[in-house]
Amino acid sequence: MKKLLLLVSLLVLGAACATQPSGNSNLTANMNKAGEMKSTAGPSEADLIAKEKSAWDAFNKKDAEAFGKMVTADYVEVLDRGVMDKAQSIAGMKDFEITDVSFSDWKMTPIDKDAALLTYKVTVKGKYKGEDLPPGPYYEASAYVNRNGEWLAIYYQETESKKMEPMPAPAKKESSSPATAPAKPPETGSDPIANEKIVWDLFRAKNWDGFASLLVPEFMEVEPDGVYDKSGSVKALQGMPMDMSAFELSDWKALPFDDDAKLVTYTVMMKGPKPEKDYHATIWVKRDGKWLGLYHQGTPAAAAAPAKPDEKKM
Repeated sequence: MKKLLLLVSLLVLGAACATQPSGNSNLTANMNKAGEMKSTAGPSEADLIAKEKSAWDAFNKKDAEAFGKMVTADYVEVLDRGVMDKAQSIAGMKDFEITDVSFSDWKMTPIDKDAALLTYKVTVKGKYKGEDLPPGPYYEASAYVNRNGEWLAIYYQETESKKMEPMPAPAKKESSSPATAPAKPPETGSDPIANEKIVWDLFRAKNWDGFASLLVPEFMEVEPDGVYDKSGSVKALQGMPMDMSAFELSDWKALPFDDDAKLVTYTVMMKGPKPEKDYHATIWVKRDGKWLGLYHQGTPAAAAAPAKPDEKKM
């Protein structure tokens, strides 16, 4: 929903990633609460935090079996390397050596009776493929769903916190026709991909009221430069001097949480002499018969590693 900058991010699996930091002595105790949380009632914030920390521990120990039991079969994660499935997440364990992690700013947001969202921040110490990881902080989000009485992670996303540089203003275009009132946005439905495309059409038309009408009151957006509520998100978009026609959207994927909540993930590419790529995700929920946006997060793609010189030519 907002244009992001390229920055190097960390594969920290929230609802699906794991490490037991040496500086957190209470993590083991929390894991004891997280084992088999089977209940028809929704989990408490403490329950989800315990499960999240338990998943971090399993990931850091490279315990694929334990980690696999904590996530759904259709689990996805959105990282600076793209959108990955469960198998890719487990395969990535071997590349990480995380020695310490610090958690803060935990918040649980109910999605519906069978789904909940957990957001928080982390700072880390460790290595990825032998290279030091940026310490962060990182914005983390994990969604949990009720599967046959057991609450499992289905979605995770991470974005490194970083101040964004101002966007270049688009070239001004002369218009001979008078301004017209924004059109009423099309009706949203159960297809989250179609809903997200409606939102981008509203961006291109600068129909900010129409965009706001498609968000729940408690809407939250996470970007590298911070966390926004509904009014903050709309205001930030209004103040950004961007030409939405310069963006290409691709790699659309939809993931149902249940009948009343669905996730859409996609890639945003900004065209131009310095193309930039971001990975986006939005949670759509059904409220009083209408599908509305509940949560959005953007993660800039990691910068490509510099090419190594051809040793044979040296």
